[in-house]
Amino acid sequence: MFNIIGAIISGLLIGVFARFFYPGAVEMGWVATILLGIGGSLVAGLITSRGQSDFSRAGCLASILGGMALIFIGRALGIGG
Repeated sequence: MFNIIGAIISGLLIGVFARFFYPGAVEMGWVATILLGIGGSLVAGLITSRGQSDFSRAGCLASILGGMALIFIGRALGIGG
């Protein structure tokens, strides 16, 4: 249960930062922001984790960049605003 709550909270924070640092306005609701953050973390985790499950600042930055990449891909495919 705490893993799910932790994923939602970290997804929200990472999604908010990804939207903040992405150039231009990114229109989406809270649920989409949470899903963006969770997806960005998954993308970054697949690319950068080498079996590590520790907290690291580089992992957080990679998660935000993963979220920004998902925004870019979504816009390139015409999904969202």
